[in-house]
Amino acid sequence: MKVTVVDYGTSNLNSVCRGLKECGGDVKLADDTKQIANAELLVLPGVGAFGDCAHRLAKNRLDEAIKGFIESEKPFLGICVGMQLLFDLSDEYGPREGLSILSGTVTKIPRGEEPDVRRVPHIGWQTLSAPSTEDNWKGTILNGIGSEESVYFVHSYTAWPEDESDRLADAYHDGSRIAAVVRRGPVTGCQFHPEKSGPVGLRILSNFIEFA
Repeated sequence: MKVTVVDYGTSNLNSVCRGLKECGGDVKLADDTKQIANAELLVLPGVGAFGDCAHRLAKNRLDEAIKGFIESEKPFLGICVGMQLLFDLSDEYGPREGLSILSGTVTKIPRGEEPDVRRVPHIGWQTLSAPSTEDNWKGTILNGIGSEESVYFVHSYTAWPEDESDRLADAYHDGSRIAAVVRRGPVTGCQFHPEKSGPVGLRILSNFIEFA
């Protein structure tokens, strides 16, 4: 499968592309609307501030191209900030508008109060849990992934989908609920970094390509 990765000037592209290639993807970078429109599978990575990433997409109308791609109902994967951009708004240096593919907001992980202050940003390995039953993971990027397996997170903000059915998997950071994977139809987003999550992450990327 040909996998197109959106190149809009953020970092981490090399590791994302390398992970997809290891999983058998024919990977290419895209920095214009025509390339995105012609993609078979589209991946939107993201590292940094939500507002800056949204501005970079809008600068060359890549945001509209991504919306058009999603409307075509072809497989899409957002990673980290690339997942957060699927939602309506973020309060990171905001409010800042997202792509409004999924209804909901992105807010800072609460630090809590003494003596139960949690560390923010959330950095490290966490297991995934299904909001209902792991049977919902069949035929998704989490197909075959067990609840005892961990993935790697680096983030300070988390998404809050309005529709609970958009949550495919959660994680918990010192008791704070994190939307780890969201999904609606062919659109999937993961807050963690599969390309940095070792063999488990590679299986997740392989599932994205395979089930496409």
